[in-house]
Formats: sequence, structure tokens, C-alpha cells
Amino acid sequence: MWASIASLAPVARAHVGLAGRGRVPRGSRLRPPAALALVGAGSCLLAQSFVGGSLGVSTRTGRGDRVARAFFGGPSPGRDKPIPDAPAPDATHFLTGNPMYPPWPAGMEEAMFGMGCFWCSENLYMAKEGIYSSQVGYAGGESKNPSYSDVCTGMTGHNEVLRVVYDPKVITYGDLLKVFWERHDPTTKNQQGGDRGTQYRSGIYYYTEAQKQLAEATRDKYQSELEATKAAGGRKISTEIVPAPTFFYAEGYHQQYDAKPGSRRYCGLSPTGATLPA
Repeated sequence: MWASIASLAPVARAHVGLAGRGRVPRGSRLRPPAALALVGAGSCLLAQSFVGGSLGVSTRTGRGDRVARAFFGGPSPGRDKPIPDAPAPDATHFLTGNPMYPPWPAGMEEAMFGMGCFWCSENLYMAKEGIYSSQVGYAGGESKNPSYSDVCTGMTGHNEVLRVVYDPKVITYGDLLKVFWERHDPTTKNQQGGDRGTQYRSGIYYYTEAQKQLAEATRDKYQSELEATKAAGGRKISTEIVPAPTFFYAEGYHQQYDAKPGSRRYCGLSPTGATLPA
């Protein structure tokens, strides 16, 4: 068995970043080889099952780490330059037509969230009035400029995140938080629906003290609502609320994915059904 698994390591390293949840860029000439077809589209889940350990548990220590290093060749040490597939410096947002890179116009503010699959989370925000631009990427990990395949190993510690650039005169940070709490399940640690792993953890990454205070206040309100309605089966919120880490752009084909023609209809988010009290 392990001989067969070892034989898949090179192709897994090449394709694990493209096949997960059907994430193959439209028009890509890469196709998962026949050997990987046996495991279906869930290559991130394949990666985590092979690295030894239960889903949603870090594999950076113990047996899981040793198996992961054997299978994937160890965690990526990172890169000094952005990944080749990152959006070009002059890239524009598919919906708004605005830049994908700073500097932003005066008065714009940033927010960063992790709430499961970043296709799904960006889709919740990108078309809202007051959103100047949005980008998906990786943050909160241990290496610079990771790729999707790096993150899928579960060894880099990065989260799939959404960064929103918004006009606070049109849409407030409180409005953004309401969407955050109500449109995913903040109680399932390292999981949203069928997407499992540390890259799917719930997180609010604040840029200012005011953002931190509002994030914590709304967390407490939402926890009280969950307890009152029993919407999450008695589970506690596991959302991390920490200063915004460095944002690394994900591959261009991930950006505004759900807005593009031919995109695969997918949403892995699992809302609790509870609403955030005013």
C-alpha cells in the first residue's frame, strides 16, 4: 500500500493544488492523472488523509509530520517573490474593475476574514455596494508566498482568507461582521461543511483597535444568540481574532471565482441559521 502511495507523491505535489474542490483554472491544460482519479476531486482531503492524522488536526508534529515529509517532500520553505500564478500587478477586479493591489483611494479601509473556502466567502461580499475591491489569498502561516498546493499539505499553517477593501461611508465594518457571523459556522474548528483542515478555520484579522473591539463584541453577542437558540448544538465559537497577518495573493484563477463564466457552482459554508442581534 505505502509503495503505491509513494508512487503518487510526485503527481500529488503537482496536482493537489489544482484538483481540490474542482479547482482547476478554466482552460488549464493540466488534468489530474488517472491514478488520482481514484480519489475524486478532493485532493486537499487526500493530502490530509495521507499525511497521517485526523482531519482538521495539524500535521506538523509527530508521526503525521514524518509521513507528510515523506509524501510531499516537507513543507515549502516559502518564496522571496510572489507565486507565478498570482494576479498581475495591473490586475483589476472582475466585477468592480478597480485595482487588485494597493495603494487604495483615500478613505478606503481593509478587512480580512477566514470563513472556509475563499471562493465562497468572496462571493458573499464582492458584489455588495461599498466594496471597492476584494482579493483572496493565504495568511497566518509560517512561510512567505505560499501556493495553493503548499497550503493544501496542511503543513504551512496558512488560512484561506478574503481581504475586502471597502468604503466605510457606504458599508460599515459592522455590516461586514454581520455577514461573517451569519453566513458560516464559527463553531466548527478547522472545518466548513465538507472542507476540513487548518486552512478552513474561522478567523477575523483586524487592522485597527476599533475593528478588534467590534469583532470581540459581536462574537460575544453571537455566542449568546447561539446558546439561546441552540443553533450550533451547544458548541462554542472557535473563531480566532488576531492582528491581520501578511496577506499573500492566491492564484489568479481563484480571484472572484464565482463571478466568472464557467465557474463551478460550489459553496462549502455551513451557516448556523442564527442571526446576529442588533
